[in-house]
Amino acid sequence: MSPINESIPTASLVIEHIVPRGKGLEFRWWHSKLTRAASRHQGYLRTDLCAPIKGSQLKWYSILHFDSPENLNRWLKSQERDKLIESGRKIFKTYQFKSFSTGLEGWFSHQTGSEQFGLGPPAWKQNLAVILALYPVVMLQGLLFSELGIMQDWHPASSMLVNNLITSSILTWIVMPFVTQLMNFWLQPAHQPMPTKTNLLGTAIIAGCLGVALVLFNVM
Repeated sequence: MSPINESIPTASLVIEHIVPRGKGLEFRWWHSKLTRAASRHQGYLRTDLCAPIKGSQLKWYSILHFDSPENLNRWLKSQERDKLIESGRKIFKTYQFKSFSTGLEGWFSHQTGSEQFGLGPPAWKQNLAVILALYPVVMLQGLLFSELGIMQDWHPASSMLVNNLITSSILTWIVMPFVTQLMNFWLQPAHQPMPTKTNLLGTAIIAGCLGVALVLFNVM
């Protein structure tokens, strides 16, 4: 007996659709058209559709599997898919891509209209970008508060809470948007192919910035 060969998905995408009540059957019909179109593209493996749990908002989840990030990316950028998505907008209220890998994707998502395009950068890039943003903020905040005598006589638990609130706010609304814009060429979605030179350049820039920051803070 010959062994059974199973295709193991190497590139998957979770998509959330919010469908109004009463349009479930119409959505299934539209989604079957989308699935048939995807199945004609190179590398397609399968699509899993999960019906919604009863609630005020009906959220349908579909999981799309391709054999490689490159083939998945081609389908996502195809004109055929764009036309089907446009025709489906009269059925579903909104949709977005979902990623459940690091929890940091909100800082790195690439928005195209109402679509969150891609799954965010690889986890290691997200971590490096966050460190690049976090390190100088924490150091400058500590030096400034120490110099001005802010919260120096507070209980550690209270000062830590306030410090964290300030730091996270600065990161979310000021520093991370700047870092992601600056490193946009490098912080591309994980499924999108990237030249080795670009990967090395982005990594070198972050390493260099962290090195310079370390030297500067050591002499302060």
